[in-house]
Amino acid sequence: MPVKQKKTRHVCPRNCYSTCAMIGFSVNGRLVKISGDKAHEYTKGKLCPKGYNYLSYVYHPERLKFPMRQTKRGSGEWIRISWNEAIDLICKKILELYDRYYTNLSVALNKYSGNFGIMHNSVEGFFNSLGQTSRAVGSPCWSSGLDAFIYDYGDYRNSDPEQLMNADVIVLWGANPVWTSIHSIQYLYAARERGAVLVVIDPVYTATAKKSDIYVQMAPGADGAFALLLAKHLLENNQLDMEFIAQHTKGFEAFRDYLNTLDINDLLKECKQSYEVIERIAQLFDLKNRVLSWVGFGFQRNLNGGQNLRAIDALMALTGNIGKEGTGVQYAQQCSWRFSNQILQTFQSGYHEANAIRPIHMNDFARDLFYVKDPPIKLLWISCRNLLEQSPDQRQLRKALEELEMIVTVDQFMTPTAQLSDIVLPTTTNFEEWDIVPSYWHHWISINEPAISPYYESKSDLEISCLLAKRLNALRPGFSNFPYEKTIEQFIEEEFTEEIYQLLGIHHWKELLQGPRRMRFPKVAWSDYQFSTPSGKFEFYSEIAIQNQKPPIAMCMLQKRNKKSHEFLFLVNHGQFNLNSQFLNIDVLQNENKEQFVLIHSYYAQKYGIKQYDQIRVFNHYGEIIVKCLLTENIYPEILLFHGNHAIANSMIPFIPTDMGEVSSGYSGMAFNSNYVQIELVRI
Repeated sequence: MPVKQKKTRHVCPRNCYSTCAMIGFSVNGRLVKISGDKAHEYTKGKLCPKGYNYLSYVYHPERLKFPMRQTKRGSGEWIRISWNEAIDLICKKILELYDRYYTNLSVALNKYSGNFGIMHNSVEGFFNSLGQTSRAVGSPCWSSGLDAFIYDYGDYRNSDPEQLMNADVIVLWGANPVWTSIHSIQYLYAARERGAVLVVIDPVYTATAKKSDIYVQMAPGADGAFALLLAKHLLENNQLDMEFIAQHTKGFEAFRDYLNTLDINDLLKECKQSYEVIERIAQLFDLKNRVLSWVGFGFQRNLNGGQNLRAIDALMALTGNIGKEGTGVQYAQQCSWRFSNQILQTFQSGYHEANAIRPIHMNDFARDLFYVKDPPIKLLWISCRNLLEQSPDQRQLRKALEELEMIVTVDQFMTPTAQLSDIVLPTTTNFEEWDIVPSYWHHWISINEPAISPYYESKSDLEISCLLAKRLNALRPGFSNFPYEKTIEQFIEEEFTEEIYQLLGIHHWKELLQGPRRMRFPKVAWSDYQFSTPSGKFEFYSEIAIQNQKPPIAMCMLQKRNKKSHEFLFLVNHGQFNLNSQFLNIDVLQNENKEQFVLIHSYYAQKYGIKQYDQIRVFNHYGEIIVKCLLTENIYPEILLFHGNHAIANSMIPFIPTDMGEVSSGYSGMAFNSNYVQIELVRI
């Protein structure tokens, strides 16, 4: 029997900086090897440990194989059912609810970033096709920072990550790329080889901080105060780029006047720094130096995260570090997401995004499920996320979910969210489906093709959407507008516009099967100095912010909550070998990370009588955990740093809104990093 070998192109669709291009090797219909794609000039043929272990993920023994129905929610008693039966049960429930309420608003979708493939937008497309439905809206991830960019620049753009190599000074604000963006490390090393200074500002002495030239241990959430201190020092010492300010900015006078009102000692107290540190860092902003700031996502997940980022933007504008090689603020971009989104344009006549979607706050989902009425939510569809582990207010969320009449979860594993569902549908991995996957960090686009047949009876989100629409229309003609008769090639074809083809330098999307392409955006963000603000300039003073009841300029928003003497700020390490709850079940990745622990500063350990490896109780009003304690001096003294499954940490986090997020995502962001806990020694 001849051996059938196949080589296929893939993209990692996870919520990650790299969006790695991969090559799959299959033999007789089984995936046997995964490697990096050398044609991708950012990832350069290298993968992270998660990428190299995708085989363990695809063929994991716990992967879901068939549609399942739970006899009673939470019982753990599951019955295998056919796809026809599953789709029929769901569709009949949708129709029953419509007949009860004369609307589909009792049907809700909660979907987020478990897969960033464009074809996975078919889920939203299906819901759009039903007329009016309810939808979780917002972002727990990045929205405060995006709003800051919208107020200052009018849009959020990144330079190519390679611009790190051209900087004379690189400042990492709450970013730990050694753990979270390994493909960018090559550029940090290259910059340092040519003499660049690497500064890390972080409450934790991270793996990246250990490679820095200067490390500033910042009080959590006080980065904005630090940036304003630098700005005030530079202003008072005439170290501003007045030519850039005069030609390309608006509102400098208002910002200058505000800086003049700030008390240096108040700001120093806020960020817990000495003025000598300010002077040392300010020297690096000499106008002869090209300075590039990289702001991590965790940075803006606190009460004043958006204002903190605006302060950094303002600092960079004051010194003219925008629009030139080796400068700028690296955070995130969606320029390369300019697909047609035709897969979403399935609204029924008279409906569009504004009137077809009843928004439910994604970050306050537990509360909204209780309070949304007329009609209440009765059916919840969960896709591309592990809702029960990744959301705040988990205790209340569980209670709210138990009140629903039907929960459907689409996943690859029986997650805690799936375990609380009535019907669980198995879905494909990126090695079993077609897709297009852009990046929010770089400008490369790759196509994803199937290497193998779907695992057992798994189906893609797109296939599931088509099955639902087809069955609904069979039961009640015209109920759904989703174009279920289209082929996957037609769906993909419709996403590519002439602009996309020109940016990629191709004539047809199938040319991407020969290798990924970089979109032809300027390699330096804002190099034309044509900003997307109303004034066309960088705006120190934003009238849009005023309209949204936000401060017009970057202001130091002093911490709104006074920490009590017996409390610790509870922070969570972003795992090196997992992505939130994804990959936690891959033994080869987690062998060294099975045990959860918290890091506590040695000073407070001694104060509480805690010794190395003692068990401590970490608790607040919302929950508690018993966990091993490790002593260190590598963290800001008044924090606890948790290392382990985020779900355990999230069990103690209520909904805490950030200061921004409404413009980019519809609702405020989630201040995961503004949560306080108490501790006590567990005596055995």
